[in-house]
Parts: sequence; C-alpha cells; structure tokens
Amino acid sequence: MKREEQLNAMQQYVKELFKLDVTGHDFYHMKRVAVMAKFIAEYEHADEFLCEAAAWLHDIGDYKLFQQPKQVLEEMNQFLKNISLSDNEIEMINDIIQNISFSKGNIPETLEGRIVQDADRLDAIGAVGIARTFAYGGANGQFIYNEIPQDTSIQHFYDKLLRLKDQMNTEKAKEIATDRHQFMEQFLEQFHREW
Repeated sequence: MKREEQLNAMQQYVKELFKLDVTGHDFYHMKRVAVMAKFIAEYEHADEFLCEAAAWLHDIGDYKLFQQPKQVLEEMNQFLKNISLSDNEIEMINDIIQNISFSKGNIPETLEGRIVQDADRLDAIGAVGIARTFAYGGANGQFIYNEIPQDTSIQHFYDKLLRLKDQMNTEKAKEIATDRHQFMEQFLEQFHREW
C-alpha cells in the first residue's frame, strides 16, 4: 500500500472514530495537527510520513476521550497492521502518542515526537484553541468563570494554555506560538473587562 493510501485510510479511520466528538478533539482537530506536523517536519528535515501519521492518530487511546483506552489502542494497532505499516513504524507511532501529552510533562526523545507534540500544542492556543477550550469545558460541565476560578474554562488558560508558548520544541513552532499566545492574552484582557 502506498504512503498516500495509508494516510487516506488513517483519515477515514479517525473520521469514523471521532465523528461524535464535541469536546474539540474531533476529526478537524486531528486534521489541523496532521497538517501542522507535516509542515514543521519539512522545516526540521524529519520523517514527514511518521509525523503526519502519528498526528492523525495522536488522540486515540486518550483516557479523557475513551472509556477503554487500551482496547482502542489495540484496535488501532491492528488497523495499522492491516494497512501494511511495519512493526517498527507501529511501535514508533505508539511511542509518539504515549509521550506527547501535556499532563505527563514529557519531552519526546525523537524529533518526530517533538514535532507532533508541538503541532498538538499549537492547536490548543490562538483563536481555535480558545474555541476548543470552551467546547471542552461545556462538554464536561465546566463553568466559563466564577468567583472560585479553579476548574473553570478561563482558569485553564492560566493552568496550561499560557504556558505552552515557552514549551515548544522546534523553532518554527515557537514562531507560530508567539502570535497565537499574544491573541490569547488580548482575549483574556477583553474577557476580564467584560466580565
């Protein structure tokens, strides 16, 4: 199976798996992360296929999104075998997926892992990141903001999103993050004025 066919199969797999997602972890999130990962991989002279593939699949098995994460990962690995990825490629994709999350605090060992981590984090900030924050908060019964700001969508900016700019791994991601970070700061200033 050609690389393009494998990537198309992954897109369809992801589209089906996340078709009902309303938390901001939908097909379009995966697509933006995949496009960004490929874009950064070109700059960094990394394995573009591996970056794009792992980016398409990066939220599969996330405990916040799946009731049985291990089973979902096993099914994904079987799917990857069925579309003729090698055992080594499957292992590398799994390694990237398991090491990019913010909550684990890891910096992936491979350049490809660092690129996918950057691409995912870039989608968490800026205008789309703001929209995703409130989609996730609403889907999980979270207040926008209140007198006790902990566990509100606005507090999430201070706990995580405003810290991401300084945690980018690649120069290209740092450059993109600067603009998106400034936009979030402007949004928060305006939000607090209106609130």
